[in-house]
Amino acid sequence: MPVRGFELVAVDGKRFFKAGDRLGNLRIDNNGTVTLVTEVTAREANVDFRFTTNYMAQEGVIGRIQIEGKVLFEGDAHAIVRAWSGQGKMPDEVASEVLTVIMNNCIPEATMIARDLRLPPPIPIPPVQVQSQPPAKEKGRGAVEVG
Repeated sequence: MPVRGFELVAVDGKRFFKAGDRLGNLRIDNNGTVTLVTEVTAREANVDFRFTTNYMAQEGVIGRIQIEGKVLFEGDAHAIVRAWSGQGKMPDEVASEVLTVIMNNCIPEATMIARDLRLPPPIPIPPVQVQSQPPAKEKGRGAVEVG
C-alpha cells in the first residue's frame, strides 16, 4: 500500500515581527493534518492535507508557514474512505505512511520558505562542538598517523 503521488496545492508564509527584533525563547511546532480523504478508484484514495509550522515566542505567534497539498495513496480505497468518514481517522499503517510522506516533503519546503522570510529553520540544527586535540606524541622520525 504505497504512496503513488504527492502534490503541493498552496503555500503561505508570514513573519509577524520586524527583522532585527530580539526575541526570547522560541518554540517551533510542526503539524501535519489530514483534512479530507476521497476515493479516486477502487485502488486509489486521495488524501488532502495541511502542514503548518508555528513559531511561538513569549510575545505570541511570531511566524507561520502553511502548506496544503494532496497525497495519492494506493490500497483499499473504499476501506480507507470508510474509516475516515466514520471515525475521522485512517487505519494506523496508512496514516503512518501518509504522514511520513507529508513530513518528508513539507519540512524541506518549509525550510526554504523560512529562509526567504528570515525565520529560523523548522528543524533543529545540530550543534557543532569543536574539541581540542591532545598534543601529538612523538611516534618516530617522519611518522604520519592517519586515523
